[in-house]
Amino acid sequence: MTVSHNGGTPRYNPLESMRKRLDKAVEILGLDDQFANVLRVPDKVVMANIPVTMDDGTIQVFEAYRVVHSVHSGPSKGGIRYSMDVNLDEVKALAAWMTWKCAVVNVPYGGAKGGIKCNPRAMSKGELERLTRAYTLSMRNVFGPDKDIPAPDMGTSSQEMAWIVDEFSKIQGHNSYAVVTGKPLVLGGSLGRVEATGRGVMVSTRSALAKMGINPTQATCVVQGFGNVGSISAKLIAQLGVKIIAISDISGGYHNPDGIDIPKAIEYVANSESRSLEGFSGCQRISNEELLELECDVLVPAAMEDQITPENAARIKAKLIVEGANGPTTAGADDILNEKGILVVPDILANAGGVTVSYFEWVQNRLGYYWTEERVNRRADRAMKMAFDNLYQRADKEGISMRMAAYVVAVEKVSRTLKLRGSF
Repeated sequence: MTVSHNGGTPRYNPLESMRKRLDKAVEILGLDDQFANVLRVPDKVVMANIPVTMDDGTIQVFEAYRVVHSVHSGPSKGGIRYSMDVNLDEVKALAAWMTWKCAVVNVPYGGAKGGIKCNPRAMSKGELERLTRAYTLSMRNVFGPDKDIPAPDMGTSSQEMAWIVDEFSKIQGHNSYAVVTGKPLVLGGSLGRVEATGRGVMVSTRSALAKMGINPTQATCVVQGFGNVGSISAKLIAQLGVKIIAISDISGGYHNPDGIDIPKAIEYVANSESRSLEGFSGCQRISNEELLELECDVLVPAAMEDQITPENAARIKAKLIVEGANGPTTAGADDILNEKGILVVPDILANAGGVTVSYFEWVQNRLGYYWTEERVNRRADRAMKMAFDNLYQRADKEGISMRMAAYVVAVEKVSRTLKLRGSF
């Protein structure tokens, strides 16, 4: 099933993918329908139209959302996305995935997600600041350190989080650093937060290769997407001894079977005018589609959702897929990958390093005491490894895929919380 976006291009609906997997987990667990119905829909959907004065004096109105999927396990948690592709179904799916993700890594949060339909690359810093502050004002009754805690996502960074902290603190009349995570260090951010998601992808990759009996120094890897998650995943996976043979971003794919120097690629992007890999030398140019179908041991989709679909799943040659992005595989592609015997470490586990360290940041804000980077990394690695082993055992025991094991573990945990609280 597709929905239309960007003027009619067909695209899969991530909300449908999420619900199909949820329904399957409900069936495996034999969960009572009354609890399943609560989990199928978000707790709260807030929509706002935000007028912002642009630099040329005109006023533009931006469509904005905050979806709180669940608060049964704690305050809701989830990023804010600035993109022209933002739509309500996508935000609902991402909010639900945050609920499952927090449950999988045992973080005491529910799930939420925010989004504003805009093109941040085409906006000045002043315009982005006015938009972010206006969004914070419109969500003042939603956000709060004990209610709903945003973080950066696609198109946003620690700078937007700093503006939210400042605006929210003004509204409250006191400093409220714990209202967001992913902040700059000087505003109560945590050491290790920038690398946390990519680091979790690396820990998942290392754990999976060990289970499969593959020596990292003999393995090859392809990484789709070269933003924060993709570039850091590539760098840390390369440090395991794995050869990264292809990378990509919005400018296309770059393939070198002899291996790519990832620190050099990261430096190139940081210093390039377009902030992309455009013009990066020493590689053969290929399309993003070709990149996904390259012969390799590990494939890390760390770009957008809906990249591996029933159309291309049969042509995927990787032995292991570690999902750095949210929802990169559609529900319809799951069975094809399973039949091919490809081990998939699902997004709600693989990229949960980010929310794990976000939780640590929030804890440090509440304590007013800050940890060393070594301590943050050690605790995050341990949480990710435990979650991986837990899901791997569950998948093995029930004869299901790791993705279904992740949904089963998450849905079981959240539904038990619901039953015990009995708040109906």
